[in-house]
Amino acid sequence: MGIWEQRDMIAVNLPYGQQRKLEIARALATDPKLLLLDEPAAGMNPEETLALMDLIREIRDRFDLTVLIIEHHMDLVMNVSDRIFVLNFGKPLAEGTPAEIQSNPEVIEAYLGKEDDGDGDA
Repeated sequence: MGIWEQRDMIAVNLPYGQQRKLEIARALATDPKLLLLDEPAAGMNPEETLALMDLIREIRDRFDLTVLIIEHHMDLVMNVSDRIFVLNFGKPLAEGTPAEIQSNPEVIEAYLGKEDDGDGDA
């Protein structure tokens, strides 16, 4: 997990990214069948987010564990997911691989807005 060097520190004194790793390590200590991560990248800087992506992949592969992620950080979602479920206002909108989701017109419209057709009516 990359936190052994900080083992003598009080958790609240750890840098934010290390605190998140500690939270994940505590969850893994329970030997779960499913690991639920609710916005794990919230508040992280880009370097911490990249490290988190690597950690999630390692956990998934090494522990043969299903990881369910609720996240708004699309780079993270697209880079660590095998399947993605998209909600729009709490209702299912789409399901598929990252490539399928990225090219889904309903997802694009819901999250990026409808493209202007050029007639001046926006």
